[in-house]
Amino acid sequence: MNPLLFAAVLSAAALAGAPAMAQDYTAPPVAVKPAGGPVKNASYVVDPTHTFVMYEMGHYGTTTNRGRFSTKDGTVKIDGTGSSGAVDITMDISSINTGVDLLNRHVQSKDFFNVAEFPTGRFVADRIDFSGDKVADVPGTLTLMGQTRPVTLKAVRFNCYLSPLINRQVCGGDFETTVERSDWGITWGLNFGFENKVKLLVQVEAVNIQP
Repeated sequence: MNPLLFAAVLSAAALAGAPAMAQDYTAPPVAVKPAGGPVKNASYVVDPTHTFVMYEMGHYGTTTNRGRFSTKDGTVKIDGTGSSGAVDITMDISSINTGVDLLNRHVQSKDFFNVAEFPTGRFVADRIDFSGDKVADVPGTLTLMGQTRPVTLKAVRFNCYLSPLINRQVCGGDFETTVERSDWGITWGLNFGFENKVKLLVQVEAVNIQP
């Protein structure tokens, strides 16, 4: 099923529930039902309204510069054993938002992400490591600026729930990793004190598309 269609359904459901939430809204009973772990042989579509990539980069050893990318689409497939799977997520690099318009334009330029030439990034994994029914690590590759490098996302939170809005299982969590931006050719500022290490914080929610 088209992920944009899912996003529209989710957004519409959320908007439909907004007035009720303002008036002592009570979630349907289904909201409290546990959903177990990811389903064997299931395919999940990434929900772009709940899936983002944040980055944190130190600024001269003082504050931390932060920004966020949206995602365009993505899929997660669980294998027949329920203990591995595959991930393919495309990020909209041109959507970067630092909260400062001038900085947005700079990081979109050739000095950093060169979004005119490379508007998207991609994370692909052909393995998912589980601990019980929880995702623990996702070793894969990250493509930015036309260059692909290995990256392992470590789960710091993971859960599945039965959505009361669409009555389908949703699985997701928070994932983290630290990379060196120079590995992708992003070197601006390194010669005058900008830090090379960048922390990536990824939040992902994906909807089981099987009824």
